Amino acid sequence: MNYEFWDPIFLSLRIASVASVFVMVVGTLMGHYMAKKLRRGKMIIETLLILPLVLPPSVVGFLLIILFGTNGFIGKIMMVFFQETLLFTWWAGVIAAVVVSFPLMYQVTRTGFEHVDSDIENAARVDGAGEWAVLYSITLPLTIKYILTGFVLSFTRSLGEFGATLMFAGNIPGKTQTVSTAIYVAIDSGEMTLAWLWVGAMIFISCVMLFIIQLLNRSTT
Repeated sequence: MNYEFWDPIFLSLRIASVASVFVMVVGTLMGHYMAKKLRRGKMIIETLLILPLVLPPSVVGFLLIILFGTNGFIGKIMMVFFQETLLFTWWAGVIAAVVVSFPLMYQVTRTGFEHVDSDIENAARVDGAGEWAVLYSITLPLTIKYILTGFVLSFTRSLGEFGATLMFAGNIPGKTQTVSTAIYVAIDSGEMTLAWLWVGAMIFISCVMLFIIQLLNRSTT
């Protein structure tokens, strides 16, 4: 296999890895806050957090361009401090992956935190444990299955992102071309053998991820 075949795969894996780590950290914190702390305005905030899950990819891509483009709020800040834009860079692919995969991580972790017995946490507080000690020693270990499942789901969602990535990061071979966009171009240009190879690689990686989720679920039953 030549560079033309492997480069989109490696780029997709890199984007998915960076996005999933970020989403895991932020999604876990938000899931805990929404499940254990927030009471007022919860429905409105939660609607905004999971909105990218139901929005068309073209809408997500459009909003990212408006926000991070040269005329956008964040785009102007980037131009002032760094004299460059995030458009058509691999970081744009990371941002797109974060936006579309975050709702999955958030929903899974929030569900996990909601299933933690509050009596156990309160007992630790009675014994003198602080909030951070309760979180790290009790709450997180009890929700680790949910966190890992959310990470895997976020990774696979990031890996397969197409619409928002195409609009925001573009499809520059060797720079921003992911497997999903590469498959689209290969089919459009009639290179069916190359398209099938990429499709096979994506199916294999996705099956491995789903197998990991099954192992996680089986280990706790």
